[in-house]
Amino acid sequence: MGQEVSSAAFSREDRLAYRHKVLQSLDVFEHMLEQSRFDFTRPQMGLEIELNLVDANLDPALLNERVLEELEGSEFDFQAEVGRYNIEMNVPPRPMAGDQAVRLERWLNESLRRAGDAARGHGAQVVAVGILPTLMQELFDDEWLSLGVRYTALNNAILSERGDGLELDIEGETGERFSGYFETIGPLSGCTSVQLHQQVTPQDFPMYWNAASAITGVQVALAANSPYLFGRRLWAETRIPLFSQMVDTRSLEHKAQGVRPRAYFGDRWITSIFDLFEENVRCFPALLPEQTDEDPVAVYKSGEVPTLGELRLHNGTVYRWNRPIYDNVRGVPHLRVENRVLPAGPTVIDMVANACFYYGLLEKFTSSGRPIWTKMPFEDAENNFEEAARHGITSTLSWPGFGRVPVTDLVTEHLLPLADEGLAGLGLRREVRSHYLDVIAERCRSGQNGSSWQVACTEHFEAQGDDRPTALHKMFALYAEHSEANEPVHSWELPTASATESEAAAVSS
Repeated sequence: MGQEVSSAAFSREDRLAYRHKVLQSLDVFEHMLEQSRFDFTRPQMGLEIELNLVDANLDPALLNERVLEELEGSEFDFQAEVGRYNIEMNVPPRPMAGDQAVRLERWLNESLRRAGDAARGHGAQVVAVGILPTLMQELFDDEWLSLGVRYTALNNAILSERGDGLELDIEGETGERFSGYFETIGPLSGCTSVQLHQQVTPQDFPMYWNAASAITGVQVALAANSPYLFGRRLWAETRIPLFSQMVDTRSLEHKAQGVRPRAYFGDRWITSIFDLFEENVRCFPALLPEQTDEDPVAVYKSGEVPTLGELRLHNGTVYRWNRPIYDNVRGVPHLRVENRVLPAGPTVIDMVANACFYYGLLEKFTSSGRPIWTKMPFEDAENNFEEAARHGITSTLSWPGFGRVPVTDLVTEHLLPLADEGLAGLGLRREVRSHYLDVIAERCRSGQNGSSWQVACTEHFEAQGDDRPTALHKMFALYAEHSEANEPVHSWELPTASATESEAAAVSS
């Protein structure tokens, strides 16, 4: 959501001028793709991780500005996110070679330790989870929105486009359902994710985007970590429909006409990155028509590299699950695929294992053999994504050569060896590859990821006589403990009946 804007309200003239600048930028971008040299020396991977702040009762703590003040000036890059109980951590790009995955895990642990120290000074702690299990809709009656003009502008723009407020309606597989009406985008702040970035050349971008889209369902199934929203058990990865519905600016009539939603999986394999940017401009009205002083045509004709600020800002408000990124770093242009489907948590080692699995498959599917997207209908990739979000690690997905297959079998029998080959091609050491891919293998063997553990643990406490809110708080207390210990989620044990009293005492204290 990152880039700040200067105003929360925009006039008709602002919008017309912005549209003109966006179209100019799109033309310049097309010329750059045809003629310019984009920076690319070796594969670079980067991460963004969104986190939650909770108080002593494990409820959302609305104090991100205080925690960020404590973190200001540190070597770690933290910033605010939509809700006052959210912060985001940005990880510098690095090659996925040698022992870099181990170094990444150490860096993330140290970053979270530093953020945790800052939070504890204000009676809070930092937790990585897809949706806070203790989040309740009453929170949004308070001053929940982060400081900064951008978030106010985004809230106003989405509500203005929608025209009739935001309705949220999600039904889980067990029949539990949440249906409610909101006059702000508040529930959007409940979505905390991990975004994986891959730098690519213009020529290779379509291959990487297509490959990322093909494996998205597998990623979500293995990593699901968001089964509860507002006290209801819904999808294994409820963050997916929650985010989709809260940024959906379409009216009921536009939905009936087949207008694309802003949280968008896509509808076809692509042949150029330009396809995606052009579709953004053609199909999605601007939410934040903030203009820069740059004349992109003049800058390009002078031989310099334009920032294309308007095009980038517009792209940042079209929430593709695999998003194209254009950036200008110290005068050098580069392109990235941003994979946005993974939830935060449960632990640092789980998040690094998820990243290794993704980057390994991405490398394998773009470097050897017949491309996966030439064997797989795009509709299968999209259906896999929804199936995985609904059912998580128990999903059955469609895969070329396998038909319909349990995702755990698909991964252990087919995809893990391919991910290992891909990571080897990137230069990651054998023992490092084995260490992190074994985490994925054990998750498949146990059938336990963050979502399934949360559900089983909560049901345990409910079976002991606790109501849902109490059970969720007890479960989340154990979750936070395991997460801080950095124990991979497949190894988390469920509480026993004899431990119930001591766990209850720990929560109440």
